[in-house]
Amino acid sequence: MDEEIQREALSAALEAIAERIEAEKGHLTDLDSAIGDADHGANMHRGFQAALEQADRDADPDAFVKGVGMALVSKVGGASGPLYGGSLAHASGELAEGITAESSVAFAEAYLEKVKDRGGASVGDKTMVDALTPAVHTYRRAIEVDDLDPLTALARATDAAERGVAFTTAIRASKGRASYLGWRSVGHPDPGATSTLYLLEEIRDVAAEYLDGDLDATAREPEPEDDAGESEVDG
Repeated sequence: MDEEIQREALSAALEAIAERIEAEKGHLTDLDSAIGDADHGANMHRGFQAALEQADRDADPDAFVKGVGMALVSKVGGASGPLYGGSLAHASGELAEGITAESSVAFAEAYLEKVKDRGGASVGDKTMVDALTPAVHTYRRAIEVDDLDPLTALARATDAAERGVAFTTAIRASKGRASYLGWRSVGHPDPGATSTLYLLEEIRDVAAEYLDGDLDATAREPEPEDDAGESEVDG
């Protein structure tokens, strides 16, 4: 994609995400009411509305994404501001030369590592990391090992994140407010993992409008990924 199309795609993705979060605000609040502070939906909605209003649509990709991240940091309360926004701002530097398959992998990995660093969470703690980790590992493998087009890679990554959300439902929380509930946290999907899935779904759907490739939102890996499994054990 040339620079103008990249800017257009990023603007479209932000608009789609903001609209999705607005639509899901009540559901995210309900999820957070069960195991958290009951504010995840409202916080994420406020943050993405601010990002939408403040976005510089003429900015280069790295500056645009950094601006979104900083808006989230300033408007999203609690731990979510630094986790979502601060990690976006940090990872945005990987897009300094524009959006390519290679830079998108680097961006995704930088975002994941900063989220893990800021939150101190690993796979199995019942957090957004449980959706984000398999998504990033799947995306990287699809691009670098399977040599798939980015759109198909995004479809596989989104499917991996969906399975990650399902995984959080079955496990006990060991981080954040939910950890105080002990075994009572089992049976509830993590709100952060859920909102992470929503972001990925909207990015995937917008990418389908701008990228060539086969979009199969239910595409799955034929076998579990060894590298992802190792990361889950090692944290």
